[in-house]
Amino acid sequence: MNKQLHLLAAVIATGLLSFSGVLIETAMNVTFPILIDQFHINPSTVQWVTTMYLLVIAIMVPLTNFLLKKFAIKPLFIIANLFFILGLTLDLIAPNFTTLLVGRFFQGFGTGIGLPLMFHIILNFAPLAKRGLMMGIGTLTTSIAPAIGPTYGGLLTTNYSWHYIFLFLLPVLVVSLIIGLYAIPLQKVNTASTLDVAHLASLAIFFTGMLMFLNEPTQLLNIGLLMIGLLAGGYSIYRANSSAEPLLRLNVFKNRAYTTALLSFLAIQALFLGGSFIIPTFIQISLGYNAFIAGVVMVPGALVSALLAPVAGRLLDQVGAKKPIIGGLTITALGVVILILACIEQSIGLLICAHVIYSIGTGFAYSNLMTAGMNAIPTAEYGDGSTVFNTLQQFIGAVATTVVATIITITQAYYATLSTGTSYGTLIGLGCLLILIVAALLSCVFFFKKAPLK
Repeated sequence: MNKQLHLLAAVIATGLLSFSGVLIETAMNVTFPILIDQFHINPSTVQWVTTMYLLVIAIMVPLTNFLLKKFAIKPLFIIANLFFILGLTLDLIAPNFTTLLVGRFFQGFGTGIGLPLMFHIILNFAPLAKRGLMMGIGTLTTSIAPAIGPTYGGLLTTNYSWHYIFLFLLPVLVVSLIIGLYAIPLQKVNTASTLDVAHLASLAIFFTGMLMFLNEPTQLLNIGLLMIGLLAGGYSIYRANSSAEPLLRLNVFKNRAYTTALLSFLAIQALFLGGSFIIPTFIQISLGYNAFIAGVVMVPGALVSALLAPVAGRLLDQVGAKKPIIGGLTITALGVVILILACIEQSIGLLICAHVIYSIGTGFAYSNLMTAGMNAIPTAEYGDGSTVFNTLQQFIGAVATTVVATIITITQAYYATLSTGTSYGTLIGLGCLLILIVAALLSCVFFFKKAPLK
């Protein structure tokens, strides 16, 4: 029992760190129209508040895979926590947009260590029979953040200032640090591991080049960065297959069950991050409500999705992966269709209903896809499998946010009024996200006919 309590406390400690990062991410989304006005920037620029953060995490997660082999997990957790606190402090006093981005950089650094650390603890210390439940609890700590993030950000921004979003998270990080000092074990490590610097650099160049291009795809400079990024991506694949100790081993992609679960998981992640940008922006610009109302609208659905995570994990432990995953993706697709109709009708009541429906679906499918994917690979590949999941999770989130922000920026420039342009951009963005969810559903349905995920 004592071991179980320590495991739960360790998951909560690392989960609170990740929770804080996701909370700020979704809380800041409702402030974007205010930041655009305050700093005199456009939607493509302001989305770097999210993209910078996710980009740093996408780079840090594979690096953390190496750090977990080189250093004990407790000091890694402490470093991650302290860097996050530094980022909070910088954003609390940020007088300009550049300082705000620097703070987001340090927060991404901390979360980039804390997030894989949480799943590392679950996969290495939780018994297989309870892994679904523990993954659900771990996901709960991060997925509940979107439930309160928009309201939290909207309330503070409307009544005080967006700077207060960072102030009130400092005590959460202190609590996380105290729990972690008590509960996180000092695990033995392989000190002979060496860092593949070339692999890390090529991954960073690939991620950056892709996001720069997606942010402004018509600029000649960004087209050049895309070419450089693609070359770096090819070299990264080469390093993964030829290096003695690559940051990311790609052998996990040979496992079809793992790959199917991963791609479907990424489709939901794109919906999470793309939707968290689209919906508050549409509510404020097209419907004319303030940031607080935009946040409140997101609460019911996000709460449902968060609270379903441990329930869905327990269901997977009992009946397997097929029913919660297929059912969840079907409900998600239905919810996005209704959301598109709600935006066409400009009905905030129908929008809330649609968000709740697709959140029910994601609640059943999201964490279970990761659990099923990890269960499909050998124990020796857990580190690589988890790293790929967490790296691409952050990268696809950054891509989704960048793409929908770019779509809305383009449509705003094309139409005569900001409201009309935002409405059409919202519909196009949601249409793209719906295609991803339907593709994920069909791929899982087809796969389960061949060989079931565990």
